[in-house]
Amino acid sequence: MDRPESTTCVIAGGGPAGVMLGLLLARAGVEVTVLEKHADFLRDFRGDTVHASTIRLLDELGLGEGFRALPQSKLSNFRLPVGGDETVVLADFGLLKPPYNYVAMVPQWDLLKFLVAAARQEPAFTLRMNTEATALLHDDGGKVTGVAYRTRDPETGETTGSGELSAELTVACDGRSSALREQAGLVPHEFPVPFDTWWFRLPRRDEEHEQLASIVPRFAGSDVLLSLARKDYYQIAYIAEKGTDPQLRREGVESFRARVTRLRPDLADRVSEISSMDDLHFLDVKLNRLKEWHRPGLLLLGDAAHAMSPAGGVGINLAVQDAVAAAARIAIPLLAGALTDADLASVRRRRWLPTVLLQTMQLLLHKVIFGPAVTGQRAGAPGPLVFAARHIPRFQKVPALLIAFGPLPEHAPAFARRQPG
Repeated sequence: MDRPESTTCVIAGGGPAGVMLGLLLARAGVEVTVLEKHADFLRDFRGDTVHASTIRLLDELGLGEGFRALPQSKLSNFRLPVGGDETVVLADFGLLKPPYNYVAMVPQWDLLKFLVAAARQEPAFTLRMNTEATALLHDDGGKVTGVAYRTRDPETGETTGSGELSAELTVACDGRSSALREQAGLVPHEFPVPFDTWWFRLPRRDEEHEQLASIVPRFAGSDVLLSLARKDYYQIAYIAEKGTDPQLRREGVESFRARVTRLRPDLADRVSEISSMDDLHFLDVKLNRLKEWHRPGLLLLGDAAHAMSPAGGVGINLAVQDAVAAAARIAIPLLAGALTDADLASVRRRRWLPTVLLQTMQLLLHKVIFGPAVTGQRAGAPGPLVFAARHIPRFQKVPALLIAFGPLPEHAPAFARRQPG
């Protein structure tokens, strides 16, 4: 094994939380190294909805103009069917104050490359691709002092080396199956989830393009289909009762195409694009959270601290908010070499309420919409929700605010703000 290297902060995982935290800390002057196990960011069906809280943050960082130049489509509202072709608006982002009155659909790889390009303008920032944090390092007192890592060949995926990287702080942003969380002996509390999701894509026709799009789930029997309009294709989620993946794969691709056609007859002319069941990206949906987000020398953020359901598409934005709150609380102590457990605990304390509230919202959506739908009990929205959406003035603004900004939205710390350009 090579001689240990050192940095001030090592971040395991180059997703939205990890890259955003790296950018913010580097702008404060903290030496930070982000380790990303993959060779690039090109992976389909990751969280691609960029909400108003994140767009506003990018404006505060002086990155808003560049972000808006990225390929993207805009979502204006979320609707639910109420019978026949009729729908009711549940969340209307158009009721929010411009310029934060929409949700941007941006491929996550484009967003991450954009943030990395900004971070690389800072001398204190380093990103190491093809490098996976595999274990925590500890001192004799049990404090985390960095990570062991291995590197891989980007072409073959074979291990090419290993080493150790010592750091004053290690941040685990390595996802909902976090290896570093397991190493630390932290076990999240799991909430029951009634459904799983199968993601795939189908092409969009030229005449189907629109400047502002809606999300409207489709229901048929115990099947649900949700489509997101991207630049030249539909990103589609098939939703069914948890545990049915083996059954779907036994039935085969022709049966699956028929399910899609039943839910979306207008897509019947292109379901042949699903060539096999291997074209489906299966997501075992989880909803969980840790009670504690830190150990001495270690902090967990994003999905590593709280896995989110796809309901509402809030996961990526909650992770970014975690990163902002963390940077605001740890950057100065890290610069001074005086980071304490109290500083780390303050991050969880700040982000606990928003996490609990958003997960409670997701549990409610599971209970009143998705759970009854995938078990065949009820398709569509419950009556009281439909009544409120139809008859209570500006009701649609409440869920729009909750989804777009979330509870307790964060602002960029002063040390990270820049003028555009």
